[in-house]
Amino acid sequence: MSEHPEHPARHFSEQDVQREVTELEGKSATAARLFDIRRIIGGLFVIYGIIVTITGLTDDDAAIDKAQDVNINLWTGLGMLALGLFFLAWLKLRPTAPPPPDAVPEERPGER
Repeated sequence: MSEHPEHPARHFSEQDVQREVTELEGKSATAARLFDIRRIIGGLFVIYGIIVTITGLTDDDAAIDKAQDVNINLWTGLGMLALGLFFLAWLKLRPTAPPPPDAVPEERPGER
């Protein structure tokens, strides 16, 4: 097999490959934590819960009478806030674990 001059063969040491794999695993774990669905759901519920709770605190008597004397915005906002805080606490208490190193199959020399 002849080498192409445009694509010279590169030879990496085992240490270089291991360092690159470690860096990629770190980036992958960071991306998994950043885009964890619990963070997204929890954050949205907290934001909307705050907005709806403030709306419930500022409702006038006409809005409360319309809901049969229940301040529905206040209770819904507090429920959403509690749910959002639950998701964020769950994320903090049980963070995503990186995949075990055995989950990635190793390529042996000569195999392709």
